[in-house]
Amino acid sequence: MTGLLAADSWLVVDGRVRAVERHWARFSGACGEHGVDLDALATFRADVERAVPARGRWFPRVELRADGELALRVRPAPRREPSVVAWIADVPDPRRSPRRKGPDLERLAALRERAGAHGAGEAVLADADGRLLEGAFTSLLWWEGETLCAVPDDAPILPGITRALLFELARGDGTAVEQRRPEPRELAGRETWLVSALHGLRAVTRWADGGPEPGGTPRAARWQHMLDDLA
Repeated sequence: MTGLLAADSWLVVDGRVRAVERHWARFSGACGEHGVDLDALATFRADVERAVPARGRWFPRVELRADGELALRVRPAPRREPSVVAWIADVPDPRRSPRRKGPDLERLAALRERAGAHGAGEAVLADADGRLLEGAFTSLLWWEGETLCAVPDDAPILPGITRALLFELARGDGTAVEQRRPEPRELAGRETWLVSALHGLRAVTRWADGGPEPGGTPRAARWQHMLDDLA
């Protein structure tokens, strides 16, 4: 994993992928910034599509390494988890490239490992002022009444693809969408999700180590079904 300039990953279930073109666009954009030849990238994509098995659950990761090599890791996908215990990291966001997937994966993996020591499945990052940003490998969304909320697009967060899909589903469903920078206490009693390509949306059922009191999760199953219908 050391020396990654860019990476991307997505869930493949029996050959079906949700929003695969968006994942390739995000990865291709990062590769273009590092001078990767478009023809080489097209050839790489074709190789990736041949390499991922047509049956089963897989979570492939494409990589642009520091030496300019394009590489693929074909990984079995774990079973989807509909809920998660979250831990708010006790250090400010350590990433150097928060809007690029790849360069900070080792730092984020270390934070998630620390989350496990606190009985949690995901670490949630906060800025130096204590306002929440996103999970180590997930985007943060929550509900305020009938409004779906998330951290602003221009914050130091990864442009999450599942996050964007949920916003589009919300607008199509007539659901109001707002963006703001929450303090942990502002999520007390609110339905909160951590979302990703791997698990779709996971409802936060507990905040570890004295975090905010979790809210109920009445909407999660319906919205996961809506996501599933996109694949």
